[in-house]
Amino acid sequence: MRWDTPLKELPWVGPQRSRQLTRFGLETLGDLVSHFPKRWEDRSRFDRFPQEESDLPVCVCGLVQTAAVQRRGRARNFEIRLVEEKSHALAGQITVRWYNLYWVEKVVAAGVRLVVYGKPKRRGRQIVFEQPEFEILEEESADSLHLQRIVPIHRATEGLSTRILRWLIWEALQQLEGHDLPSLIPASLDTTPRIEALRQIHFPDSFESLSRARKNLVLTEFFGMQLCIAQRRAQQQAEPGLCHASSTRLIEQLHSSLPFPLTGAQIRSIAEIQTDMASERPMNRLLHGDVGAGKTLVALSAMLLAVEAGFQAALMAPTQILAEQHYLQFQRLCTPLGLRVCLRTGTRREESGPLPLFDHDRWQQAVATGSADKPPIPVQDQPEIIVGTHALLHHPELFSRLGLAVIDEQHKFGVLQRATLRAQGRCPDMLVMTATPIPRTLTMSLYGDLDVSTLDELPKGRGKIITGVRDSAKVPEAAKFIREHLEAGRQAYIVYPLIDASEKTEAKAAAAEFEKWQTLLAPMPCALLHGRIPPEQKDSIMEQFRLGHTKALIATTVIEVGIDVPNATVMLIENAERFGLAQLHQLRGRVGRGIHKSYCILLTGVAEPESLKKLEVLERTSNGFDIAEADWELRGPGDLLGTAQSGLPPLRIGNLTKDFALMQQARGAAFVVIEKDPLLEQPAHRIYRTLLATGPKADLSQVS
Repeated sequence: MRWDTPLKELPWVGPQRSRQLTRFGLETLGDLVSHFPKRWEDRSRFDRFPQEESDLPVCVCGLVQTAAVQRRGRARNFEIRLVEEKSHALAGQITVRWYNLYWVEKVVAAGVRLVVYGKPKRRGRQIVFEQPEFEILEEESADSLHLQRIVPIHRATEGLSTRILRWLIWEALQQLEGHDLPSLIPASLDTTPRIEALRQIHFPDSFESLSRARKNLVLTEFFGMQLCIAQRRAQQQAEPGLCHASSTRLIEQLHSSLPFPLTGAQIRSIAEIQTDMASERPMNRLLHGDVGAGKTLVALSAMLLAVEAGFQAALMAPTQILAEQHYLQFQRLCTPLGLRVCLRTGTRREESGPLPLFDHDRWQQAVATGSADKPPIPVQDQPEIIVGTHALLHHPELFSRLGLAVIDEQHKFGVLQRATLRAQGRCPDMLVMTATPIPRTLTMSLYGDLDVSTLDELPKGRGKIITGVRDSAKVPEAAKFIREHLEAGRQAYIVYPLIDASEKTEAKAAAAEFEKWQTLLAPMPCALLHGRIPPEQKDSIMEQFRLGHTKALIATTVIEVGIDVPNATVMLIENAERFGLAQLHQLRGRVGRGIHKSYCILLTGVAEPESLKKLEVLERTSNGFDIAEADWELRGPGDLLGTAQSGLPPLRIGNLTKDFALMQQARGAAFVVIEKDPLLEQPAHRIYRTLLATGPKADLSQVS
């Protein structure tokens, strides 16, 4: 019996069951035994019937005494009375209730023996299980699978109950028992036989053997992921490249002109980038750090290295506001160095300096001769630094010698977009940046094929930010607080989750609340900013705010990144519970950029523990790395990065949050194997090709 045997060929599965399994994503024998349990119940002994409510789930077994449908208005629920099997003076009973689950009524009846798993809640005088998981225990010889042992609970679906899946997996393991299943990981990681790990993960003899089996299978999963990463990295390093750094004269001039010293983290990161760019292999480096840690200056330093070596440098940002912010900052810093900076967005095209970008006489001649479908002919006077949005991808005529491509907020770009920018040059170096600190486990998985530079220091002289969570009814008090700071010469942001009010949600909207704030803060000048405002008007609004003419900016998350106004010291965020933790930290980073003490007020009208816990993290710390770890714990990697852009592999058993130590071990072993045998050609390593073919793969950050 082979690992890849189709389930439809197995006589004990049957055609109807195999179709159900296929719809569930299980097609082969290997798929079935790799459908790992979501949890385990110790049915060698059940919990006592609870007398009080609990936040911890319990597992009880009893007999259904009564079962009835209850109707309250339009609501319909199915309610049973469950009693302990052995009747005695202290025998317990509980109420179990399901809402609008009609199929439960068809399978649960009085006299049935039932296992119930859930959290007991007090409802009046009763202890109630609401919407719990359950399993009917039938009188049959196979009960040894379902009772008197540690029992696996597998993820089930319609037509495939956890009880049926348990039996199918048991049969599959019997078929595989005794067959040669070679280990897929080096002995240095774990020596548990693979078939033993599979048997113990489903039907463990003890919780200790379950733990050992899980460790083996998690290491196997992570080792396959890291093999893919290590092999990709080896391929990158073998690619031909060019040296894009020689002298550091421009960097030294730039740094000496700054009114502040660089942090140690900035100096270290620039040195790491310089080493990469000076080598003849393409650089692929991730630069991440806390809000306000100075990523833009590090990126500009890298761009100056490329320019001084005779190449162009480009920076691509996800929004027009962010691109224009970079353009203005680069123009201010680069003009004294004699460098030209140009801007390309969907609506703006600007160059600094009087030189034309193209030889227009030759271009007009091309039009006259009918060859105008070709790109404009570049001249030697192209800008050294190009800043833009996605528009850069549609202007190949800008580039003749691209040596460095910088991508800001890189997770907001697709792989093909990044690849298109890279294709504008011949083996350019790549620097990708994110303003969201990334948990260490994630840098080893999603960004495992990149070198990583971390900015873990903030510049000195930054004002402290005090954060407070307040009830949404406190708007008048908040307005009074903001007015006091505006009268003292400071500025403020007021942020909303929506542009316009919606009937589908109770969240407040910037456009609808703008007039209210004009009244509350009068005569202080206010402005409204959101993504639907025309670009020219948006530029004007931002310029007025930067110059201090506008005192309060009522905005959406369009100001989340790239806005740098040191005089802005107060931020109020309405419906704060609707934002992610990392996004709130990004928004808060728009204040505290000057020398003055700053304040962030988070208004919320909800009392849900999870939402309050999230907001309390921001009250407790302003360290972006601590916040990233907390966000990782609260929301998980998919939500943290955004489902479409996360690129995370579908893990069957490993947990990127909890299994960090195992990920480190797997990574070390995988890189050792690939360093010795990049193509896995040695006989001892050929088995690992199975992992590369069938194991989980991340949509890695490399753009090739």
